[in-house]
Amino acid sequence: MAQVLEFKLPDLGEGLTEAEIVRWLVEIGDVVAIDQPVVEVETAKAMVEVPCPYGGVVTARFGEEGTELPVGAPLITVAVGERAPSGGGAEEAGSESSGNVLVGYGTSEAPARRRRVRQEPVAGAAPTTAVNGRAGVPEAEDGPLPVISPLVRRLARQNGLDLRELTGSGPDGLILRADVEYALRAAPRPAATEAPAPRAAATAAPGEIRTPLKGMRGAVADKLSRSRREIPDATCWVDADATELMRARTAMNTAGGPKISLLALLARICTAALARFPELNSTVDAQAREVVRFDHVHLGFAAQTDRGLVVPVVRDAHARDAESLSAEFARLTEAGRTGTLTPGELTGGTFTLNNYGVFGVDGSTPIINHPEAAMLGVGRIVPKPWVHEGELAVRQVVQLSLTFDHRVCDGGTAGGFLRYVADCVEQPAVLLRTL
Repeated sequence: MAQVLEFKLPDLGEGLTEAEIVRWLVEIGDVVAIDQPVVEVETAKAMVEVPCPYGGVVTARFGEEGTELPVGAPLITVAVGERAPSGGGAEEAGSESSGNVLVGYGTSEAPARRRRVRQEPVAGAAPTTAVNGRAGVPEAEDGPLPVISPLVRRLARQNGLDLRELTGSGPDGLILRADVEYALRAAPRPAATEAPAPRAAATAAPGEIRTPLKGMRGAVADKLSRSRREIPDATCWVDADATELMRARTAMNTAGGPKISLLALLARICTAALARFPELNSTVDAQAREVVRFDHVHLGFAAQTDRGLVVPVVRDAHARDAESLSAEFARLTEAGRTGTLTPGELTGGTFTLNNYGVFGVDGSTPIINHPEAAMLGVGRIVPKPWVHEGELAVRQVVQLSLTFDHRVCDGGTAGGFLRYVADCVEQPAVLLRTL
């Protein structure tokens, strides 16, 4: 007899606690193989195909397209242990599963430690969420509050809920959005004189168009708000003559070989500047009241896509030459446009480069990509009057701006970094010898 196994939305990593169903890849009654993708979901960071660790026949699906599910919620049930009636090549799944979590994040040979079973919450004294009527009791652990998602914290804060009173239903007692929502449903209803429900639940008034802040747009909104709320930032800027940098790039690209992008040259300048001013390649541990400085540069760069703003990260940018940087920028930009960036490619940055000049603007005051300590903004490069060698001339001028966390350094360090970047833009010959 077949055994019906329930496959739940897995932990997608990097602190992601929920995802929206974009497209089902299987129907009820379909035969699926181990590690076959069954649903495409959109997290706050990327589009992801989720593979099922069981082989068998799909007996149920949970959630329509467009539904947002928390980690640990049921996705599908699969009858395993018998072949499909047609015998058309379906594997006999037995009681084994692959342990796979995401496409490309493992194989059918994944170690058993990845096949962890999520505890289901208790519907009772503890304010957690029960799934399909079955529940288990996750044990609370001492230590920091087990909440990762800022969305969960905000929901609790808006409704006056103390998260320390909750028992999380996620892995290792992690408090999920579903736990907070269950606690709010179980709490006594507020009197009519109390504060009204959050505006998010309101209906649009005449002349209004309301768009939910969720998915990538919501994640961007939360991150920018957190940056402004937690980081005491300051901005400095300077105009620079980029004529020689543009000539150098032209010369490099006419010499044959792979084309070098302007962004790659700016990134190479950034990594050289960070080597001289490492205070800006850091983050602040507010709880420990410490500045954490990194010995590597994972360089994020802002990229606008049809799905919104993303900041892919070039790992170990300090160890790459201009050719390698150009290739990696191109690869990550294309992945951003197609929605195939992985969570790992969107996190872990230590410094961000923002070329907003592509939008045809000269300057901006960038918002720091929390929890980093600085961001360099680059405006458009355009012909402008400029005093060159004592004479008024038309030169290719660019405005550079640096927003920095004033906790990690003072203005002298930030000004020194920006001045070094501007000097390299104006006289790139010495730097370009190392590319």
